[in-house]
Amino acid sequence: MAKLLEIRWHGRAGQGAKTAALVLAEAVISTGRHAQAFPEYGPERMGAPMQAFNRISDVSITIHSHVERPKIVIVLDPTLMSVANVKAGVPDDGIYLINTPLSAAEIRKKLKLEDGKAKVYTLDATQISIDTIGRPIPNTPMMGALVAATGLLTLDELIGDTRIKLAKKLRPDIVDKNIEAIRRAYQEVAS
Repeated sequence: MAKLLEIRWHGRAGQGAKTAALVLAEAVISTGRHAQAFPEYGPERMGAPMQAFNRISDVSITIHSHVERPKIVIVLDPTLMSVANVKAGVPDDGIYLINTPLSAAEIRKKLKLEDGKAKVYTLDATQISIDTIGRPIPNTPMMGALVAATGLLTLDELIGDTRIKLAKKLRPDIVDKNIEAIRRAYQEVAS
């Protein structure tokens, strides 16, 4: 892992980008590393475009500003690729994780990443969340896909900490459904 890894989440209010960033940070912290998580909102209404961010490091993080050069970009709503510059600040060898039924090759073309340096992963996280949770909230499946694509955490580390975090605000059956979504996404993410 790089000394400082930055992640940017693109989503719409209500899709769980903020929660995913917070849960990811807490899972990373539980492994002894350092992490930050914070959202950035525009108009605070359901469905409005928003971003959330993570910083992860093996050493103390002293930066407390906006993430401008993310190595990883996670897109919870594929319609945002036409209204937000999801490539902004991402290095040529960045990692893109997109919630879409399209293939990685199709997304690579859409984002004009044909040079092959960037890594592109796709997953129909919305369908997974509908199948497992019963609602189109793609955040937990995308967390499973992130772990599979990057090795940032082990699946067990992510699941263990996610279970604890979600149990504070969700019924046990809903927590179990989210864990199922994470596991399925971990298996189904494609590059």
